[in-house]
Amino acid sequence: MKLPQVKQADRYIGLYVADFGDHCAVGFTAEEVAELLESDAGRDAQIYRIHNAYPDGRLELTGVRRELFELEAGMFFYARDEQAATDDFARLCGLADTTPPPSRAKVHLSAAEQGGFATALIYPAEYDPAFSRWLLDIGYRTQGAVEGGTSAVQRYYDGGWRILDRRQLWSQTGIDALHGQALQDAAKRAVVR
Repeated sequence: MKLPQVKQADRYIGLYVADFGDHCAVGFTAEEVAELLESDAGRDAQIYRIHNAYPDGRLELTGVRRELFELEAGMFFYARDEQAATDDFARLCGLADTTPPPSRAKVHLSAAEQGGFATALIYPAEYDPAFSRWLLDIGYRTQGAVEGGTSAVQRYYDGGWRILDRRQLWSQTGIDALHGQALQDAAKRAVVR
């Protein structure tokens, strides 16, 4: 793989490289990679995430499975009682208002059929490392058990959870990309019920 020369390589950390076989392109966002993989041009592309960069322009890459761009991942924060879960939900939404997440996400306050409650944070799987970092950076903590990943999302969907409250979160980039009616619709959906 022959990467193009990049200046200010540290600005590319967290972005993606697409290897088309005869050439490479550097600096894709996760949304752009997802679109690329759906196109004829990206049908055979190999995708890498830029893990680290050096002042001389060298990049450390990590291979990324194509399927990752089609999945959802999530973090599930469990609580034994409804008040603790409600507090966890409100705190996460409040922190997201002041420090937007790395991508769009949905947050559910949910009750299990067999008892127990959860605050579910669900987002595109390609952002899993970024969401882990974001949760640490904003200082989000809960008292109960926590689980995460793509299989946890599937168990949640299959588990018969009853959604008590929900909220759509937007990254600052996602908000900036919306215009006109789409922005108004997003603002209406983001209101806490």
